[in-house]
Amino acid sequence: MGSAAAGPAFDAAELRALLDGRWASVREKVRASLRENDLANADDLDTESHRARTLEQLRLLAKSGVPELGFPVAQGGGGDQGGSVVSLELLAGNLSLMVKSGVQWGLFGGAVVALGTERHHERYLRDIMSVELPGCFAMTETGHGSDVQRLRTTATYDETTQEFVVHTPHEAARKEYIGNAARDGRMAVVFAQLITGGNGNTGAESHGVHALLVPIRDEAGNPCEGVRIEDCGRKAGLNGVDNGRLYFDRVRVPRENLLNRYGDVAEDGTYSSPIDSEGKRFFTMLGTLIRGRISVAGTAGSAAKLALEIALRYADARRQFDRPGGDEEVVVLDYLAHQRKLLPALAKSFALHFAQEELVQALDEVQRGGDERAQRELESRAAGLKAVTTWHATHTIQTCREACGGAGYLTENQLAGLKADTDVFTTFEGDNTVLLQLVAKGLLTNYKDQFDGIGTLGLAKFVADQFVGAVIERSAAHSIVQRIIDASNKDDILDRGWQLKAFQDREEHVLDGLGRRLQKANKDNAFDVFNNAQDHVLRAARVHIDRLVLDAFVAAVDRCRDPRNAELLDKLCDLYALSIVEEDKAWFLEHERISPRRAKAITQAINTLCGELRPHAVDLVEAFGMPRQWLTAPIATGAESARQGAQIAHDRANPLP
Repeated sequence: MGSAAAGPAFDAAELRALLDGRWASVREKVRASLRENDLANADDLDTESHRARTLEQLRLLAKSGVPELGFPVAQGGGGDQGGSVVSLELLAGNLSLMVKSGVQWGLFGGAVVALGTERHHERYLRDIMSVELPGCFAMTETGHGSDVQRLRTTATYDETTQEFVVHTPHEAARKEYIGNAARDGRMAVVFAQLITGGNGNTGAESHGVHALLVPIRDEAGNPCEGVRIEDCGRKAGLNGVDNGRLYFDRVRVPRENLLNRYGDVAEDGTYSSPIDSEGKRFFTMLGTLIRGRISVAGTAGSAAKLALEIALRYADARRQFDRPGGDEEVVVLDYLAHQRKLLPALAKSFALHFAQEELVQALDEVQRGGDERAQRELESRAAGLKAVTTWHATHTIQTCREACGGAGYLTENQLAGLKADTDVFTTFEGDNTVLLQLVAKGLLTNYKDQFDGIGTLGLAKFVADQFVGAVIERSAAHSIVQRIIDASNKDDILDRGWQLKAFQDREEHVLDGLGRRLQKANKDNAFDVFNNAQDHVLRAARVHIDRLVLDAFVAAVDRCRDPRNAELLDKLCDLYALSIVEEDKAWFLEHERISPRRAKAITQAINTLCGELRPHAVDLVEAFGMPRQWLTAPIATGAESARQGAQIAHDRANPLP
């Protein structure tokens, strides 16, 4: 096996262009901005200094023009939500800055854009873009994290003063883990149960969760009257982000502070909404905030790419143990065991990259006027990809740390920081297990138009009545995939048609089995039936996302025009597909989709693919175009290689007696 140092056997510029995709110009703009501004990670500072530095960097980034991408053109923005998501992906080398940016412009600003109306846009958006108005997104409560529909904070309208009274009724209703709250935020988008007719608690009526703009600090930085703020303190990572807790003691805000796109209150307290159903209104409101979840998936994928570049560069330089008959120690990446650690993860990073690109395109299309079904499909896919990509990042970064031995444990080599900073990604912007249940629910209900009564019993009843008509979501690459399947009659594990059929067959079988289990539900046992099938629910979602990711990878290979690049991408796609089959070998064997002999052949094929991809591994991971400012680990920049080279030269000149 040769070393990657011999040079790439593919067109690196063309591959970079394919990976940069539709938003290549945005990626280049962010890379240029990073070259011009000091946005380096500040993890070496104490907590207060780190927070101050991150705020300073946020303001530097604001001046670059990059954050304006996702905001409306009327307020000086670029009107490009897809570009906004892509720009955040490239901040993976400073994840505190990425998260603080996501809070300020994605969550706080994004909520004002999506849930507010022109009066809010004109009054606040320019100051949000410039960070003149630092803000928070106050949704999560101590007692209700994933179950947003049952938040306990209240916003009761007082028609005598035309104000909303925002109140935290008990300790479990405090807003928890709110980014920007502990130090910098001056205003919060607060999600609360909207109550009208509540003067004197007579005739009060709840209209479900709505969002309001609530000032939390004055210009001097002091908490506003009735607002209590606590610092969550130091965390395992992301210590440049000032997470805090918010309590509201009958805080009064003007009626106009209600973000009223989906629900409004007139001066006399009359409530109105363009959506009659409270349940549908709630899910529509949440659906508009999907950008944050998509951003987390993209950034997690970028963090995994950075970790892989560090580990692969080190493995391509590090030597250990003599090769028989030679006078040099073996390059670590030449060992199959090391290839097995890193190269399937590299293949999966390519697959998830292309799936993320499709997801961002779907976001852009929905934002520009997609229908309700497209919105539901976007939410489902975003939930699933966020779960799969963040778990991939967690697993990959740990694998890279182990692959680098003790060097990977040193702070200077970045992997420890990446591991700490991304760990929370699996539970924020939606707990991954809950998100996969949302994916499965979307599959089983065929994106049912009416959301009232879609709880456990409603779901079980719907499945029992209509499961035969359930639809498996088809990806944007469906026509390409179907063409390949139709043209294939080979029973060969390296045949793309065989791989695609294997993924589709597994998905359909798992979903069909889940439907038959849930048909047993009735009004007396609905919860128990659903709860007992929860493992099946999660598997249905997971195999569905696996199939969508493979479809996206296949489509990317299909549109690659350079034959050398296409050949390498084809091998990476094989490695991704066969690695997934190998990971789930028990299912394929138990359901007689593969024989024991074929299972062994798959393992051997993966070994062979690793060997064939090994000479190109470093060039392939570099093709992602992670900004060079983020690659500071000595084991990846050549400093460690120079030290080891000096040691080898010394050993040769001074052999042991």
